[in-house]
Amino acid sequence: MVNRVTSSNSSLALKVVGLVCILSFFVDFAILLMGFSPTDKQSQIGFTTGVVDRGIVPMVGLGMILASYWMDSAEQGSDRSGLNLRVPSLILSSLLGLMFLLVFPLHLNNVRQASTQRVNQINQQAEQAETQLNSQLTQFLNQLNNDQGKAQIEQLRSRAKAQFTDLLNDETKYKQAIENPQLPAQQKELLKNFKANPQELDKFIAQQTDPNQVAQQRINDIRQRKEEAEKNAKDAAWRSGVRIGISSLLLSIGYIIIGWTGLKGMGAVQGGKRKAPAR
Repeated sequence: MVNRVTSSNSSLALKVVGLVCILSFFVDFAILLMGFSPTDKQSQIGFTTGVVDRGIVPMVGLGMILASYWMDSAEQGSDRSGLNLRVPSLILSSLLGLMFLLVFPLHLNNVRQASTQRVNQINQQAEQAETQLNSQLTQFLNQLNNDQGKAQIEQLRSRAKAQFTDLLNDETKYKQAIENPQLPAQQKELLKNFKANPQELDKFIAQQTDPNQVAQQRINDIRQRKEEAEKNAKDAAWRSGVRIGISSLLLSIGYIIIGWTGLKGMGAVQGGKRKAPAR
């Protein structure tokens, strides 16, 4: 008698926990649906990601509900009378399996389109930055055609050479710069090179104050950042597609197996019960 009461309480607890899991999933589903926009790819990706990440919760709930009926059947030898949640649970499992099966290609397509859109935006931004830089370079070169512009460049070069010369000729300052851990290794190598070959200093200053050289360096930086941004966008899309896509497919397979196998098994049992009186 005690075992029967314990089994009954355990069965009821499984049903309650199972229902709570399923209801909590649909509450989250409704909340995610509030921010859903069918015309926004990022909104669709966020929605499907949230749904798939919570997809295991109703499966656990369905498993608990079905396990509770298995306990009732094993204990009493027949199904308990009252509200029967098995058929609705199996139908729900089949519907969820179909939903996650549809999410699989939908999410992959949205991720692909969003990645393409993001890469196009990165290219457009990089092209705009290069166009703006070339326009500034043209204006600057036009300003250098007069004597005043040339004098400013020469003044800038003289000032830079004086600063470097003062550092290289002062052994204390030079040693402190070389031993400074915050100074990049590349700049330390430049200082050593200038110390050993003073003529290299003039070449370096000329390059650093050449508008064409500076513009080309900035263009190279823009293109490098563009390549890194494109790579990051494609990697993020690939990771999202693989993680959510495979998870959705696995959830679909699990729900379909639970739903259709359960419905088929119940049909066979019911058919056997109907044939028993004929014998």
